Amino acid sequence: MAASETGTSLDFVRATIEEDIRAGKNDGKVHTRFPPEPNGYLHIGHAKAFNLNFSIAAEYGGLCNLRFDDTNPLAEETEYVDSIMEDIRWLGYDWGDRLYYASDYFEQLYEFALKLVRKGVAYVCDLTPDEIKDYRGTITEPGRDSPYRERTVEENLDLFERMRAGEFDNGQRTLRARIDMASPNMNLRDPVMYRILHATHHRTGSEWCLYPMYDWTHGQSDSIEGVTHSICSIEFEDHRPLYDWYLDELGIYHPQQIEFARLYLSRTVLSKRRLLELVQGGHVTGWDDPRMPTLSGLRRRGYTPASIREFLKRVGVAKTDSVIDVALLEHCLREDLNRTAPRVMGVLRPLRVVIDNYPDDLVEAFPAVNNPEDASAGSRDVPFSKVVYIERGDFMEDPPKKFFRLAPGREVRLKHAYLITCESVVRDEATGEVAELRCTYDPDSRGGEAPDGRKVRGTLHWVSAGHAVPAEVRLFDHLLLPDESEGGGKQDFKELLNPESLEVLAGCMVEPGLREALPGTTYQFLRQGYFCVDSVDSRQGALVFNRAVSLRDTWARISKAQAGK
Repeated sequence: MAASETGTSLDFVRATIEEDIRAGKNDGKVHTRFPPEPNGYLHIGHAKAFNLNFSIAAEYGGLCNLRFDDTNPLAEETEYVDSIMEDIRWLGYDWGDRLYYASDYFEQLYEFALKLVRKGVAYVCDLTPDEIKDYRGTITEPGRDSPYRERTVEENLDLFERMRAGEFDNGQRTLRARIDMASPNMNLRDPVMYRILHATHHRTGSEWCLYPMYDWTHGQSDSIEGVTHSICSIEFEDHRPLYDWYLDELGIYHPQQIEFARLYLSRTVLSKRRLLELVQGGHVTGWDDPRMPTLSGLRRRGYTPASIREFLKRVGVAKTDSVIDVALLEHCLREDLNRTAPRVMGVLRPLRVVIDNYPDDLVEAFPAVNNPEDASAGSRDVPFSKVVYIERGDFMEDPPKKFFRLAPGREVRLKHAYLITCESVVRDEATGEVAELRCTYDPDSRGGEAPDGRKVRGTLHWVSAGHAVPAEVRLFDHLLLPDESEGGGKQDFKELLNPESLEVLAGCMVEPGLREALPGTTYQFLRQGYFCVDSVDSRQGALVFNRAVSLRDTWARISKAQAGK
């Protein structure tokens, strides 16, 4: 259903499309496409692009193609093709039978190029790449004509056909459009249409040694597929006159290009080239490292399709670039997982607690609600015994005034179980560190409630030592340091990498019910955050959890403060 029919406000892209529909343009049809380059994994910025294209097609009863812009055999791999398709499907979209590749059109694009050569508006140039750059001029100075610009049509046809036949070396010759070397738009200063690359293509093999440039491929591919609205990011706005020029010179069906602002996130690298540099330089473990903003990384960390779609909805569509606080993305994940994630108890830094007056052989089972936000989730039984683990940070020998957790002589509540009081501390003889707490419990406080109504302020999570399952837990922070945007004015963005972006905790203890936890399943560890079973390294007998996001919601706090102004 169109946005105008639901009463919601329209962004400028949808407003343009609805105006076209009212005017009867394209017979009222809407046909979009998402054209990724298979030279890396998709990140959340790409998600904004394909979410917009697929959503608009669905809203207006149209179609959306997936077309790989595979025009650079030096950087493209089948691995990237497969990952891109997986990511799009994971976010909830499908292209049906409309999977295309720019390489599908290589022959037709070549014929289009021959047509422009015959018209005298394309020519073969012998300048080197550096010479082409030098001849191009600057923003304030016009370019200079190539000395090969006036070649005859016959000579250009002969050379271009020989370029295809493989007679020349890489970079020896190019095919360029003959437009205007004095144009204020640098993209119109005789842009390169084809370059020679003797390289094996992931689909066409060694069939071609002549490869089209993106600007030449883009519009003609849209035209071939019957795309009505070519929705792309704002950096292509200055390329639109060239997009239009090619289509007009060829006299073929002309889609409309519309540009929107890219997504920029604070403390996040959103450059495919830089992400590749992180992977190749060993700064991360791969494209799916949970610290990466790739969709595969976010998925492995514990992000859900619903949370990402909600985030993109709140970001909206604009014409002007801006930096979005990454806290909004985290807030959307918390909102979704708060509704869906089962609650469990996990102790990340265990401290042994012995309850001296609890029977040695007794094991009790206490009911625990699986999700207070979802009554249908039911409850589970958690075992309780004489020895439990609590969080080391939940005990202090000399606590400050507002520390309401466990301390010598102080009583606290063990969630779902009993009230306990710390009686003494056992230290490690070698290090002097606290190794164990000796406590007593109130047998009449079953369920954690004092029988005489006394107030107990502290409530701790715990696991039974005899039933706990060991696990490794990985705590992630942002890749970039605080208050730094990507690049930060420094030449090498890697100077901004956060050295504390990963902390690995071994010897963690979780509830026995997690023993068979499946990879990709996300839980809320009470008081700790949301954790996802790692899909790569976790296996039966060797659980690994990635913290998807903490419980502390910076965005909610900021929004509440702003609402109170």
